Parts: sequence; C-alpha cells; structure tokens
Amino acid sequence: MEKVPGDMERERRERSEELSEAERKAVQATWARLYVNCEDVGVAILVRFFVNFPSAKQYFSQFRHMEDPLEMERSPQLRKHACRVMGALNTVVENLHDPDKVSSVLALVGKAHALKHKVEPVYFKILSGVILEVIAEEFANDFPPETQKAWAKLRGLIYSHVTAAYKEVGWVQQVPNTATPSTTPPSSGP
Repeated sequence: MEKVPGDMERERRERSEELSEAERKAVQATWARLYVNCEDVGVAILVRFFVNFPSAKQYFSQFRHMEDPLEMERSPQLRKHACRVMGALNTVVENLHDPDKVSSVLALVGKAHALKHKVEPVYFKILSGVILEVIAEEFANDFPPETQKAWAKLRGLIYSHVTAAYKEVGWVQQVPNTATPSTTPPSSGP
C-alpha cells in the first residue's frame, strides 16, 4: 500500500517526538511538583515571557500596555491566562501515554491561536523555552541532564504539533505590529 505524503509526514513527526517511558515519567514527576503552584508558576512564566519578549504582548489587549512586572503579576487577566496555559500543559503532560490525545489538545491550541488570535507560531517556541528556564530554576538542584533532555523533547513535540495545526489551517504569516522576535531575550546591560 502506497503512503500519501501527509501520512508519511505524520509518521515522521510521531517517531521523532515519541518520549520513552522513562522520559514520560521524568517529565510527569517534575510537572507534578511544579503544578502544585500552577497559578503562581504560570504567572511567573508569562511575566518573564512578556518582559523578555515584549512584542508578544501585542496579542493581548488586556495587558498590552503593561510594562511593570509587578503590575503584570497582579493582573487578573494575566493570571487567568496563566491558568489556561498551565491547564493546557497539564492536559498534555498527563496524557503523554496517549499520543492521539496530545495531538488533539495541541491541534486545538494551535488552530485557536492561528485563526482566532493570529499569534505567530514562533511565540510557542519562545514560550516553551521560557517554561524550561523556569523549570530549571525551580529545580536547580534536582533537574538532571536526562530530565532536561526529556523536557527538551517535549518542547519539540509541542512546537511540532502546534505548527502542524497552523499549516493545516493554511496559516500565512501576519504582518507584525513590531519586528518578529529573536528567540533570545534582550541583554540587560551594555
């Protein structure tokens, strides 16, 4: 039976993204400890994201104007969005044993951000990098290389599924309000 290009692409993605049982357990164990404080951790992630990549705020009319990190932390709208982000991540992490569920959740997230919110997909890569930074800081003394590798693999899985959803809906890069961000934060000194 001949495979059509779409099927081959899907198989390639699934093979490259698959986490081993040990990697799933490492991610889930780290996540369980982090998720205990999901709102505060989510807010810390989003505040860092918006401070380091202020162009991302263009997609959020509720807190686009905020510059002060403390004001962002106190924003009910930002806190609500942080909970949504953490909830979606929780669904992904809890269902790592079920690739179809993970794919479905990330497809919904990707399609909503492409069609409704018009968010450039690069922001998912940037945000997932910020998430890894926060995790590494939270567990500085307990984040071994194997666990870091598992999280990096999950980051790739998330980005792959989200960008596949963007392609599925025929995403065309939007004309940005500001320059497309670099995936590294601005330096804090001369």
